[in-house]
Amino acid sequence: MLSNTGNFLLSLNILLSALIIYYSYSNLKTSDNLISQKVFKISILQSTSILICFFTLVSAFLVSDFSLITVYQNSHTLKPIFYKISGTWGNHEGSLLLWVIILTLFSFLFLIYNKKHPKNYRLYTLIIQNFLILGFLFFILFNSNPFSLISPSPNEGLGLNPILQDPALAIHPPLLYVGFVGSSIYFSAAIASMITNYADKSFAKSIKSWVLISWSFQTLGILVGSIWAYYELGWGGFWFWDPVENASLLPWFAMTALLHSLLVLERRNVLYFWSIILCLLTFILSVMGTFLVRSGILNSVHTFANDPTRGIYILVFLSLMILASVYILFSKYKPANIEINSNSKETFVLVNNWFMMFYLITVLLGTLYPIFTDAISNNKISVGPPFYNSVIIPVVIVFLFFMAIGPNAKWIKNKFIDLKIYSLITLAAIFFNFIIFFFFKSYSIISNLIVISSLFLIISSIMDLFKKINFNFPRVISHLSFGFLILFIGLNHNFSIEKDFNLKIGETKQIDNFKFHLKDLKLVQDTNYKAVIGSLKVNDLLTKEERVLKPEIRIYDNPQTLTYEASIQTNFIRDYYLTMSNIDRSDYYNIKFQKKPLMIWIWISVAMLSLGGFLSLFRHAKNN
Repeated sequence: MLSNTGNFLLSLNILLSALIIYYSYSNLKTSDNLISQKVFKISILQSTSILICFFTLVSAFLVSDFSLITVYQNSHTLKPIFYKISGTWGNHEGSLLLWVIILTLFSFLFLIYNKKHPKNYRLYTLIIQNFLILGFLFFILFNSNPFSLISPSPNEGLGLNPILQDPALAIHPPLLYVGFVGSSIYFSAAIASMITNYADKSFAKSIKSWVLISWSFQTLGILVGSIWAYYELGWGGFWFWDPVENASLLPWFAMTALLHSLLVLERRNVLYFWSIILCLLTFILSVMGTFLVRSGILNSVHTFANDPTRGIYILVFLSLMILASVYILFSKYKPANIEINSNSKETFVLVNNWFMMFYLITVLLGTLYPIFTDAISNNKISVGPPFYNSVIIPVVIVFLFFMAIGPNAKWIKNKFIDLKIYSLITLAAIFFNFIIFFFFKSYSIISNLIVISSLFLIISSIMDLFKKINFNFPRVISHLSFGFLILFIGLNHNFSIEKDFNLKIGETKQIDNFKFHLKDLKLVQDTNYKAVIGSLKVNDLLTKEERVLKPEIRIYDNPQTLTYEASIQTNFIRDYYLTMSNIDRSDYYNIKFQKKPLMIWIWISVAMLSLGGFLSLFRHAKNN
């Protein structure tokens, strides 16, 4: 029953998308300045039916309908209701259905909320968006159907991957997908803009809200995913340059560059085609990330889908998108005669964009290079943190200074920056840096430069809070948060302590200023797993702190999976982080201990960065 309902609704949505394209195209030929009511009514029906389709799949998970292959492979009768619901999108088929929902809702909302803009521009946006919807619907219906049946119907499911049974992983995909898929609407709008010659300031205003929505949700999605990886995967850090992590970061760089280029386009009517390129690039990178993750060609610890046939479809779809958008871009491209003063705000925005493109290209090369080496020489390699840190960190130091100065520059023409004020800020940053490193008795040239540059941005942003003219609170919050983020990352990296050693029950070991004692092990039986829980006493001989950490080794039943659960004790100053793993045919256990300063402030800084995006969204909506 649920299978028939789901398949009917998927087929219905293909028909509705085709009808929207047909009636929208027909509406283009009319002299009426209003969009046809048929288009509105079908769009409402389309949005409603795709939501019903999704809730049909949710119902199948809730009632444990194991006649559906997707439910059988990703659920179990004993699984809590919360994870039955989140399991709906915790798999390939369900996640793509969520993609289509977001594509459809953004299409409908753009139609509703962009009424001030020309009819043809909105209709072409709708047409292109529905071609995207059709592409994904055909993919779902014929290649990744969540309503496919299994016969005979099993009595029990295989269960969801244990590491996906987590509150953070329940909300991480939807947040990230709003960012990923939300970029589709300004991809469609960019192409529509070129077709209809609806350009410059008007185009910037039409898409700014949508860029802010996707950027803010993308930032939140990255934050939640990073927190989950921290405590669930046993990495003990905030970012490890894992390929799947990188796939989410690439469109974020493009979105950030786009947000800043739109400022120039909205104010000065320049950088139109560059903004168009960034619109196209953002969604293309989002789809490319999906291809890399879903195809199985990425070597990642948290790639949960591996099907080359699906990857080929997405690759073909991606290639068609690139070819079509590039063709339209080159056919409409007109070189602009732009005169920009070297010391104007436009220049600083362009510099921001250059930095973002540098970061994007660096991460892209680091992610794709192992794929090419594997394809050419069958030699599997991985590009890890040393590469990214050595390339990106020196550039970030320079970037922060530009980021601090840029907002205070003037449009078109600007006097040379006030050297007196910025000299004082630099001295203040050096002074506070000296205090920090003197207190912690540590020294590193790179670490000092990171701290100084981030403090430069922080102090400059704090001073901006007291400005009465051209005060932009969302921008100040975003820049201030980013400054604190880099500061806390730098301090965390420089002052982190890591120890890796082996212990057996009852043994005590002192390493530098820490003493470790494995008191005992306890066997615990939970609903769907068994756990060996260690009790490990940690003494910090310098601070006289004593903590008892309890890492776990879990063996899940459905499916049978071995996981290592970190024990984390956190406060506003530092985290104690400890994992334990068994050593085969040995009485010893491998212990990995980390003392990570200021971890919680890294998460808070990213959350505040996202808040800045939402505040900008409300500010833009209010003014327009």
